[in-house]
Amino acid sequence: VGDAYDNALMETVNGLYKAECVRTTIFHDGPYKTIADVEFATAGWVDWYNNRRLHGSLGMVSPDEFEATYYAALTPEPLPA
Repeated sequence: VGDAYDNALMETVNGLYKAECVRTTIFHDGPYKTIADVEFATAGWVDWYNNRRLHGSLGMVSPDEFEATYYAALTPEPLPA
């Protein structure tokens, strides 16, 4: 059973998708002509959203950079023997 918080999250993501991918030409050139155009632009937006966008709660770094820094801190360099 869903609740209001589930719906709010999906509405937010859908709104971001429409504003950043559908209503702009950042992820595609010109108007969409085929379903493949929409799918290609959507794939580009999802890749950007999940990997390269700057994220305020991560200190304005991309999720990829944050994850790399996190795992680098978990595996310190070995001490010389």
